Amino acid sequence: MLPVLIAGGGIGGLTLALSLHQAGIACRVFEAAPEIRPLGVGINLLPHAMRELTELGLAEPLARVAVETAELRFYNRFGQFIYAEPRGRYAGYAWPQLSIHRADLHEVLLSAVRARLGPEAVVLGARLVAFEQDADGVTARFENGASARGSCLVGCDGIHSAVRRLLHPDEGPPHWQGINMWRGVTRARPFLSGASMAVAGWLEVGKLVVYPIRHNVDGEGRQLVNWVAEIQSPRNVMQEWSLPGRLEDFYPTFAAWTFDWLDCAALIRNADLVLEYPMVDREPLAWWTKSRVTLLGDAAHPMYPRGSNGAGQAILDARTLAGALKRSGGDVVAALQAYESIRLPATREVVLMNRTDPPDAILREVWKRSGDRPFARIEDVISREELEAISERYKRVAGFDRETLARRPSLV
Repeated sequence: MLPVLIAGGGIGGLTLALSLHQAGIACRVFEAAPEIRPLGVGINLLPHAMRELTELGLAEPLARVAVETAELRFYNRFGQFIYAEPRGRYAGYAWPQLSIHRADLHEVLLSAVRARLGPEAVVLGARLVAFEQDADGVTARFENGASARGSCLVGCDGIHSAVRRLLHPDEGPPHWQGINMWRGVTRARPFLSGASMAVAGWLEVGKLVVYPIRHNVDGEGRQLVNWVAEIQSPRNVMQEWSLPGRLEDFYPTFAAWTFDWLDCAALIRNADLVLEYPMVDREPLAWWTKSRVTLLGDAAHPMYPRGSNGAGQAILDARTLAGALKRSGGDVVAALQAYESIRLPATREVVLMNRTDPPDAILREVWKRSGDRPFARIEDVISREELEAISERYKRVAGFDRETLARRPSLV
């Protein structure tokens, strides 16, 4: 069989390459960027993703550069405690939840690909502009005039995917619903347990997500803490990506957020880096696959970054596709259709739930029911049973409730 062509060397593309190699299937990764640079800020790997990365032999190298998340805690914008739950192995899973810098995750994946598949497995400066396919394979064509022939082409090239644009040329830009995010990292003393993820406020009054992603970054015990500030905003930046952020555009919303468990305002002020992103997604597609070409990860199902689940869904895509190709008996077209039949409906549900009822819907309910005022007792606002139900419903839809995950067979 000709090698699988992977357009995009991000998390999904590199996980697919490692999974195909594990399955004994040749592949090559074509990345548009001319060089690999450390980009982004924090990301979470939930137990369903860590199960797959563990099966790829990456648990130890990831653990060395990450923080194992112990708990998820919710607060209102006045710093009042709402709800907490253990996470990962602290919640009884066989696999951890890791909070990690995106660049560290990418480096672990890229190093593994180059070590296992060889340095020539990842081609840089290869921006895909076209493809043609026939009964025997697919030819990918790149901006620099080069081409490659393979058994199939998988678009792992992100929310602005060239492969998706070629398959669905009339789709238009991503959908922006008036929410902007400012993301940053700050060297700070550990807060709460030192392995806590905290989410506070709500979009109409300012929402903040905070979690550590590296331990002891200065030899004095400080952590690198990732934070995400989200607010309803009239400033539409949806045509841009990773803009340098300006404190004056959002800091006033959080200037009074000084709590006994964390000085959020100081965390924002002291950031090493601030980036601005639009919170966007796309309408779920009716199909991803056209014969020997398909989509994966953000190219297939970009979703609101709520629930710490985007990278996990890309990893599940990659493992499912590799498994389908492994079991296909050489019928690549059937394998791609089998992959789509599993992952398209599953990810569609996650995209839609991330719009309406992600885990931070807990904050929305408290904000609405309390009238955005401090409360005397959280039990007077919402019951613990309701809070648990919101959290568990999302886990089931996203595929990482503990019982289902423990029963699921290996994907590859």
